[in-house]
Amino acid sequence: MAPIVDDLPLEHTYASLPEAFHSRVAPTPVAEPGLVRLNETLAQELGLDPKVLGSEEGVRLLAGNRVPQGADPVAMVYAGHQFGGWVPQLGDGRAILLGEVVDPSGTRWDLQLKGAGQTPYSRRGDGRSSIGPVVREYLGSEAMSALGIPTTRALACLTTGEQVFREGPEPGGILVRVATSHVRVGTFEYFGRRGDRESVQRLAEYVIQRHYPHLEDGENPYLGLLEEATRRTAEMVASWMLVGFIHGVMNTDNTSIVGETIDYGPFGFLDPYRPGEVYSSIDWQGRYAYDQQPGIAHWNLARLAEVLLPLLDADEEAAVERAQDALELFPQRFLATYHAGLLRKIGLSGTHDGDLELALDLLRRMKENEADFTRTFRELSGLGSAPEDGDRRARSQFRDPESFDAWASRWRERLASQGRPDAERQAEMRQVNPAYVLRNHLAQEAVDAAVERMDFGPMERLLEVLSRPYDDQPENAEYARPPREEDRVTQTFCGT
Repeated sequence: MAPIVDDLPLEHTYASLPEAFHSRVAPTPVAEPGLVRLNETLAQELGLDPKVLGSEEGVRLLAGNRVPQGADPVAMVYAGHQFGGWVPQLGDGRAILLGEVVDPSGTRWDLQLKGAGQTPYSRRGDGRSSIGPVVREYLGSEAMSALGIPTTRALACLTTGEQVFREGPEPGGILVRVATSHVRVGTFEYFGRRGDRESVQRLAEYVIQRHYPHLEDGENPYLGLLEEATRRTAEMVASWMLVGFIHGVMNTDNTSIVGETIDYGPFGFLDPYRPGEVYSSIDWQGRYAYDQQPGIAHWNLARLAEVLLPLLDADEEAAVERAQDALELFPQRFLATYHAGLLRKIGLSGTHDGDLELALDLLRRMKENEADFTRTFRELSGLGSAPEDGDRRARSQFRDPESFDAWASRWRERLASQGRPDAERQAEMRQVNPAYVLRNHLAQEAVDAAVERMDFGPMERLLEVLSRPYDDQPENAEYARPPREEDRVTQTFCGT
């Protein structure tokens, strides 16, 4: 069976960087690895054989019990601003980059084991993970992927046959994570704030070559890097806002250089539309609340710009001016993406004065009435250009249904001026207004079942529903319902 593992096609461009960028460390074997779930579709997209990965030897590989021949596993070092405070060294404290897979299209993907044991960056931690955070990240990343939002992916979820100790003993787990990149804003900060300009430049060259090769022949590739990271991050955060997603811990070490959602810890999705909503149990001041996310992302990118300044221009004043111009792309790109998406959510083209104001007025009324974010937009997607029975379900999301009626009357006047067939508009609205998101209480039920009973049935059922978030699934209607007030989850945890 050895060739099954030894033939895994791994490459190691990040591990080939100088030793300052990482520490070589092998995964720590676990007692009894067990495969909970293999993402067979993703495996095939990566050019990997699901049968091989699901075999006994494949499971040993995914758990870190055996490292394939030629592998060069490393833990990446980085720093970061955490809740605004500077932490000079962080790094992969429980994750090990096994290598890189190049898919059939030529795209390179990192293959990382989370919960694979101690590294030099574990900071007195055990380097392990409970099965709870593993299930939670698997659900979160795959739900976001199905929604069409850039994100890391989950290739596999495993149990370890061991216990970890958090508030009490819990079953151990490992997540096999796939990402376009694990380089973060905090990776650049680690070197930049140490005054290591050479390493900043080496890292920038690596990121440009791997992720933004079209910049290599440009006039200023480093400025192009900042502009690309700014644009992609703005678009990603706009996509979060349009589905009611709250990341929960937007530190610079959790901000990807390629605009992918990374590090699913205390995340959640809005139930009632409360723009200031915070779920993270450690975000006491609301720094990373839903409505603060655009500003925080912009702030994080400014930290990246500070580090890149010496590369932008030899003249300090000119470098600052270039950086400011690049950062100004964020509000422009965010607002353009968010506003266009918001108009699509209410079925308008945005070609008439007043369209955006109409969309923002709906949000205002939703806030006043604490209307459910996901259900309100989904119910709106099914309404015709004249009042009908469907209005009852939309109105029921509002404490004052007449507030919805007043808005809907103006909305229908605008629909009439568009002259589009209802069926065409409704179909397009259903493609941007999901019926199903990973509601917090459903995620918690799946986590609790896994931790308390090693029952992964709730996780499997959720994944099946969430793989088709924009489809009507009458047989799964219970997954679309807002939670009862007593079932609402108001706090989420990192679980590390």
